[in-house]
Formats: sequence, C-alpha cells, structure tokens
Amino acid sequence: MAEDSTLVLSDSPGLILERRLQRGTEILAAVAVVAEVVILFVGILARAVFNRPIIWSDELASILFLWLAMLGSALAVQRGSHMRLTFFVSMVSTRAQRWAQTLAVGTTAVFLGLVLHPAFEYLQDQAFVETPALGWSGSVRALAILFGFVVAFASCLLRFVRHERRDMLSVIAVMALVAGAFYVAAPGLTAMGQSSLLVFFIGLLGVAVMAGVPIAFAFSLATAAYLLTTTSTPLTIVVGRMDEGMSTLILLAVPMFVLLGQLVHSAGLARVMVEFLASLIGHVRAGMSYVLLGAMLLVSGISGSKTADMAAVAPVLFPEMRKRGMKDGELVSLLAASGAMSETIPPSIVLIAIASVTGISIAALFTAGILPAIVLAVVLRFVARWRAGRDASATPVARAPFSLVRKTFLIALPALLLPFVIRSAVVEGIATATEVSTIGIAYALVVGLLIYRGGLRWKSVMPMLVQTASLSGAILFIVGAASAMGWALTQSGFSHDLAVMMAAVPGGATGFLLISIVAFIVLGSVLEGIPAIVLFGPLLFPIAHQLGIHEVHYAMIVILAMGLGLFAPPFGLCYYAACIIGEVSPEAGMKRIWLYLGMLLLGLVAITFIPWISVGFL
Repeated sequence: MAEDSTLVLSDSPGLILERRLQRGTEILAAVAVVAEVVILFVGILARAVFNRPIIWSDELASILFLWLAMLGSALAVQRGSHMRLTFFVSMVSTRAQRWAQTLAVGTTAVFLGLVLHPAFEYLQDQAFVETPALGWSGSVRALAILFGFVVAFASCLLRFVRHERRDMLSVIAVMALVAGAFYVAAPGLTAMGQSSLLVFFIGLLGVAVMAGVPIAFAFSLATAAYLLTTTSTPLTIVVGRMDEGMSTLILLAVPMFVLLGQLVHSAGLARVMVEFLASLIGHVRAGMSYVLLGAMLLVSGISGSKTADMAAVAPVLFPEMRKRGMKDGELVSLLAASGAMSETIPPSIVLIAIASVTGISIAALFTAGILPAIVLAVVLRFVARWRAGRDASATPVARAPFSLVRKTFLIALPALLLPFVIRSAVVEGIATATEVSTIGIAYALVVGLLIYRGGLRWKSVMPMLVQTASLSGAILFIVGAASAMGWALTQSGFSHDLAVMMAAVPGGATGFLLISIVAFIVLGSVLEGIPAIVLFGPLLFPIAHQLGIHEVHYAMIVILAMGLGLFAPPFGLCYYAACIIGEVSPEAGMKRIWLYLGMLLLGLVAITFIPWISVGFL
C-alpha cells in the first residue's frame, strides 16, 4: 500500500490515535532490531572468542525474530511499504486511483480480521509447547503473530475510515458482493476440484494484484478464500503455515543485512568505494559506466537489497556521468541492468529466501553466486562500451594522477575490505551465513565512527532501525503468505500435477530449463522476486533434481531470470525504483533498456548451458 495523498490530513482523534499507534510500533520494532543484533553478536563472541557457546542464544534469537517480523509487518502496513503492483492502477484516472487505495486498505483489513480468531486459537495451541533450552511456553513466540495482526488490523481500520465515504461504502459493497458470490457458488466450486484453483489463484489473486492490493495480502486472501469456500480446513492452519514460513532461521539474516546496508550507505562506505573506482578507470571510454558496474558488484556484496544498492551508487555517479554527456535514458537503463546483473552476489536477500524454502546450503549459494554476476557484468561492459562509441556527445576526461588514485584507494581500503570480512567469517567458521551480518554491522560501525567520521549521526539511528524493521517485515510477511499459499496448492494436488507436467516437457532437462527462464522472467515482473521464489521454488526444485539438474545451478538460473523480469518495463517494480532513484522519467529508458536486457538474457542462456559457471567453485 502506497501512502494515499487523498486522505484527510486534519488532526482528527482517529489520525492522532493512528500516529501514536505507529510511533509505539516503531519503538518496539527498533528495540527488537537492536536486541537481535546484540544477541547474535554476543553468541558469536561467546563461541568463537571465549569458546563458551551460549546454548539458549539461538532459541532466544528465533523467538525475537518472529516478534521482529510481525512488528515489522504491522509497521509496513502503517507506512504503506508492503510490495504492490502499481502499473495498472497508475493508468487510470485520479478518481479511480483513490478508489483503488481504499480497496487496498479494505482488503488488507478483511484478511487481518479473518485471521484474528484463528491467531488466538493458534496461541492457545502453542501454550502446550515448551522451548527446549529456555523452557518457555510456546505462547511467548506465538503471541507475536496475534499482536502483529491486531496492530495491523487496528491501523487498517483507522486508515480506512479516513477515506471518502462513497469510496468506503462502494468498497464494502464490492467485497460483500464477492464474498456472497463465493458463498453461493461454494458447492459448485467444490465440485470443480482442481479447476477451482483457476478461480482463486488466477482470477481473484490476479484481479487483486492488478488492483494494487499488497502482494502478500493478495496471496493471503486468495488462500483464505479457497480454503473457506472449497474445504473444511480451519484458518488456524494458515496462521501455522505463515509462522513456519517466517520462522526459518536462515531468514534471520534478512533484517541483519538490511540494517548493514543502511549503515554502509549512511557511514559513507559506498561513496568512498565509488570515488576510488572513478579515479581508477573513469577516464577511459565508457569508464563511468564501468565504474557503475563495478560499484554495483561491490555494494551488492554488502547490503543484499537492490534498491539500497542503486540508492548508494546512482546519486554519487549520475551527476558526473551527466556532465560527461550521458543521456538520462542511458543512465537509468544501465543502472537497472546492473541491478538485474548483480542479483546473485552474496549476501543477496533472494539467495537467503531460496535457501530457506528449498533447503539448499546457503554457503553453497553464496559461493556460487559470484561468478555468474561477473559474467553478466562482462556482457554489460561490452554493451556500455559500444554505446559510448556511438555517443558523439560524450566528453573526454583526463586520466586521474597516480597520487589521486593512491589517495582514494587508501581512503576506500577499509570499505573495500568489508565484503572480504563477511565472506572470510563464513569460510573460516567464525560465524554462520546467518550470523555473519552482525560481524559486518560491527565492522561498519567501527569504520564509520572511527575512520569515516561524520556520516553517522544519532538522529539517523532511529530512522535506520525503523526502515530495517519495515522492509524486513514486508519481505518476511510475503514469505509467510507464499508459504501458506504453497501449502494450499500442495494439498490440492496441484504440485504433483505440475511435477508430472513439467517432467514431461519436450527436450527433457533443456526444455525444462528454457521454460523455467521464461516463467521466472514473467513471475519476477508480475509478482516481484521473493514471492515468485518462495511460491514456486519448492514446486520446481524437486523437478529439476529429478531431471539431473544441479540444485545450485538451477537456483542461479531462476534468480537471474527473476531479476530480468524485476527490472524489465513495463511491469518490473525495480525498473521504476531505478527511475525514482536516478530522478529520470520512466519513458526516457523504455527504448534504450532493451539492448541491455537482451544481452543479459543471452548471458543467462550461456550460464544455463555452461553449468561450471555456477558450480565450478563449489
């Protein structure tokens, strides 16, 4: 849900209550982020330095993680930062956009209202469970789900009533009409068997996503509607599956790497790396384009978030690139293509998500992800050089003196070491791939405060923690919603039928790989990256294994294909994020970006049929 500019902004009692509720949620979420970092870091010190592991640290971190996920999800509802598709909504009139905003808030509230009582029942069920190390009741962690749902539901209601009365009434009427239609058609839909999946997971889900309903809640609502209409399964199962999806310990790395990315950008580490690269190769033809590609490779190895990566690189480079005569369309095209190129650079959040839902070793994914990205960077390097040769307006630049290169290198050296510190900690066994982000956070804090002084300010701490919780909550709630939806599809028999159908694809493994590329480009464009991976990963990876395809190799293929869709106009959300960050009109890059994306597709095909690129260093 994006922020709605049509809401009444007077200081009404409802608005004041909404602000206070959001402030309280922000404080709790920020405390949860800090506590999580401290617990993980203390656990690493106790084990690696003092050789006295704390047996309950992982358990406490897991409990706190669910609280962080649910508080962050509620905060994302309050801040309007849950992922949603805005392409279709942006094409209609302003009046229709206001109605779509009301619908997005209303449908979110409907799902949250539906699961409040099931969440309470789930809390009661978990009271009989006892955690092994701490001996706490399972209700301590299960309470996080109910609490998050209650806060998000209250926030939705407070926001909903601030919309125009006619919009509220019409949205309520539409939702009641849809619910009534499903109730009346329930016997017929049940008799349809698997064919009814088209109604819920193509029809209802597709309409909701195109109408701008947050993707996570569109998933959740379609799943709940399917189960309530065609089965006798209680919604407590949905709550449990969401809990299971969000509670995978590997996902604990998500908020930590998001926070690390915030620190890297605020402390100036990204800026000094870019300045060093610019002094080193900025003078050659297409030199600044090379700098952008190199910077994206380096920064992607730190933050794990593509939007954060682009936000770190573009503001530093774009002014100089414009001075040298590069057109805005070329700039945003290269930025978007470099984002798609670097999807597999560890610690990519998508790598973490795919490890959580498929069981693939995250260390193997981190190792395998580097070379495919380098291959695609080389491909984009040739495109950038060819484009620079055709651009007559490019301004030649003198080579930087060696003294400047040496100076910028020495300044950037502590920042350049951060990706190696992160990877070395995993390789040497000092920390797991989940914990290593806390070492990066500690390193970035020390470097930022002692070396790059001036970037970090106390006033920026709270916004960083809130942004970390909100973005992490939005990501993790999508994982939970997709897990519940995937379970429903599995129980319907769809997964088995899909496996049979995909295994019978003409061409065997080759045909399967080509279809997977096309499918994930489309899914990445329409559903965003993580929902597509979480929803279809558990369904397709067993088929790939059955066909003799290495699971790590297949992971690289689907992640890069998904990245292509994610950055491809007109649907790709990250293409528009690149335009916003670069302050460029989306239309400016529409024609120029296709050469970059086409060459990336050729590079992806090469990676697909040369498995060594993905698995050669495992």
